[in-house]
Amino acid sequence: MRIVIAEDDSLLREGLALLLRAESLDVVAKAGTADEALDAIDTHRPDVAILDVRMPPTHTDEGIRAAIEARRRHPGLAVLVLSAYVEQTFATELLTGGISGIGYLLKERVGRVEEFLDALRRVVDGGTAVDPEVVAQLFTRSRRDTRLERLSPRERDVLALMAEGLGNCAIAERLVVTDGAIHKHIRSIFAKLDLAPTQQVDRRVAAVLHYLEDARRRV
Repeated sequence: MRIVIAEDDSLLREGLALLLRAESLDVVAKAGTADEALDAIDTHRPDVAILDVRMPPTHTDEGIRAAIEARRRHPGLAVLVLSAYVEQTFATELLTGGISGIGYLLKERVGRVEEFLDALRRVVDGGTAVDPEVVAQLFTRSRRDTRLERLSPRERDVLALMAEGLGNCAIAERLVVTDGAIHKHIRSIFAKLDLAPTQQVDRRVAAVLHYLEDARRRV
């Protein structure tokens, strides 16, 4: 796994690099600004870029802008964005552009090494990794949508874990229920969100994007 790290805090940047290299992962470049990050991505063509949301010069949304631009230039690039706290506008802007190979985590999650590495690998494999706190806040905002209000509390729990990027088995383990129960809940979610099976649409992705897009409109 080839990785570019973009983080203006030198201590965190070097700490991330040490952590990843200790796991035998290849940190090919480190950057302190969004522009440097884009240059590094263009040069090294990594498997994944890890970017801080707020970087110089304005420390507002440079990391998100860089993530979106990097994905535009390199469509297969996996991106994991780190934020000090939940920023709903940035999360939905990044995620509603497509959730394959995308992650959005709080920086505190880095300290939970196994969780962080699992999220990183999931993103590189083309999956999604969204911090549970981000999902919780987005989901709370989205529950005013008529179709989402049809969901039971347990179905909302299942959809929130789907949005984190977990598969059925992982959701069953998290909720301490059987795989069969999760399949039943997901079928019910699809029905209540009016997501009929088609060859063109992945209903699982459509369900997640539905409430993320609703959250974006309400931010």
